[in-house]
Amino acid sequence: QVQLVESGGGLVQAGGSLRLSCAASGSIFRLNAMGWYRQAPGKQRELVATITSGRSTNYADSVKGRFTISRDNAKNTVALQMNSLKPEDTAVYYCNLKAPLVGGDYWGQGTQVTVSS
Repeated sequence: QVQLVESGGGLVQAGGSLRLSCAASGSIFRLNAMGWYRQAPGKQRELVATITSGRSTNYADSVKGRFTISRDNAKNTVALQMNSLKPEDTAVYYCNLKAPLVGGDYWGQGTQVTVSS
């Protein structure tokens, strides 16, 4: 079984930075892509960034050039470095691991990011 635990959220001013971290337990981390999602109240959950097992990355247009996703397979962690934060980045951020071959879709508990004007 897989468990994901996010940390690093908080309150920052616009233009500031935060680094989120997700620690994964289980044996399937290394062979699967990881993603960060976010959800604001009243809005649908949206994909922020993904990173494959080979460390190829993709970003939502809204965060390109500002956010960086990375992973450390030896430590079973994935991070999201968020720079130049904007109020519209305010949301609960979730770490996700999808393992469709074994019917797995794993989520962390979420960490709140609040960006003030």
